[in-house]
Amino acid sequence: MTAPAAPLPEKLQNIVGMFKTVPKAMRLQALLEYSRKLPPLPEKYAEHPEFLKPVPECTSPFFLVTEQDDAGRVNLHFKVPEDAPTVRGYAGILHEALSGETPETILNVPDNFYMDMGLTELITPMRLRGMGAILMRLKRDVAGAEG
Repeated sequence: MTAPAAPLPEKLQNIVGMFKTVPKAMRLQALLEYSRKLPPLPEKYAEHPEFLKPVPECTSPFFLVTEQDDAGRVNLHFKVPEDAPTVRGYAGILHEALSGETPETILNVPDNFYMDMGLTELITPMRLRGMGAILMRLKRDVAGAEG
């Protein structure tokens, strides 16, 4: 018997719920909105890209870095090209929903939560696999910082 999936953090649950309920035609537009919300990479990482971790499984050049603040909360930073709006949108969702959360919260996010967003008919399977790889890289980084 498998354990029940952990509930999504509240912000992520709200985002997933919104994507599920908007008409299919609006989902891609919502994803593009999140791509515009993604904050720029902090200067300290822009000037030192060696700290960024690549996600080679992603078809677009995708890099991330995580850092824990003094309260133990995880801050997320992503470097995603402007010409990759789908992947940028996913990064924007992860940033909005998970940046500032605890490591435990991030590590408990179900690995395929994005499949419940109603994007499977709008995004290629390769892009969806990239989304999964991004979440796995993020979790590896967070788990490594914990250890």
